[in-house]
Amino acid sequence: MTTAVVTGGAGFIGSHVADLLVARGWDVIVLDDLSTGDRANVPAQARFVEGSVTDLTLLRETYAGADYVFHLAALARIQPSFDDPVGHEEVNVVGTIRCLEAARGAARLRKVVVSASSACYGTPDLVPTPETAAIRCLSPYALQKYAAEQHALILGERYGVPVVALRYFNVYGPRSFSPRNPYNAHTSVVGIFANQKLAGTPLTITGDGEQQRDLVHVQDVAAANLAAALGEPSGTVYNVGGGSTITINALAALFDHPHTFVAERRGEARITWACIDRIRAELGWAPAIDLRRGLENAC
Repeated sequence: MTTAVVTGGAGFIGSHVADLLVARGWDVIVLDDLSTGDRANVPAQARFVEGSVTDLTLLRETYAGADYVFHLAALARIQPSFDDPVGHEEVNVVGTIRCLEAARGAARLRKVVVSASSACYGTPDLVPTPETAAIRCLSPYALQKYAAEQHALILGERYGVPVVALRYFNVYGPRSFSPRNPYNAHTSVVGIFANQKLAGTPLTITGDGEQQRDLVHVQDVAAANLAAALGEPSGTVYNVGGGSTITINALAALFDHPHTFVAERRGEARITWACIDRIRAELGWAPAIDLRRGLENAC
């Protein structure tokens, strides 16, 4: 049986990756410290290990016998990374390095799939934005995710561990927002709007609302993780996005609910829009869930 370890598998994206692997009949181990995830998100068929990706001894024990590692553990919010850059660095960068150190000694390991971020592009000159675009980090989080991605690729090459990095754009879908834990990793504007509508409070639009976002459903992201694991290429970076863009004002209109405007947040890109030509050509992946369908179960 194929064995996979999903770090951060109690979180938003990680739990959907774990769900997909369980559905394929894989033996799945979820490692999570529950700082941003929820134990209830872990599939019943998966084995759960509570702990941190900074714990090298635990990682080595957990990776023993693994065929694949999906590394999704992160503190994945832009604004909190300004408030606690050291804590975010420890998890996002050092945690990724530890994962590669542990993977080095895993005899059966075929591939490590690392979750990276399109935040590394900042506000790009090229839209849609290809993987070759200039790196312009606007926040500690963006810089950390880019550093983590590069550490993984460099160490993977040195250690003989195949690595693929996926730069996520704006991921949305079920479990993206937790009122109990507003710092849930990858909480998207879609999840925030959906929760605000459910609570009967106005949608809060930052700035003028003309920011543009490339939205991709979490189940499509899980499928991209699987494609990256099973595909031949390694040492490669792929964009994972919807391949289109929508303004925040237009997105709010789809919710058909009162809204209000709040101050613009510094450190966030004006536009995100993925060029997905590379992942489509090399891995055969493309998003399958359009926005209107995705919004039916948005958070």
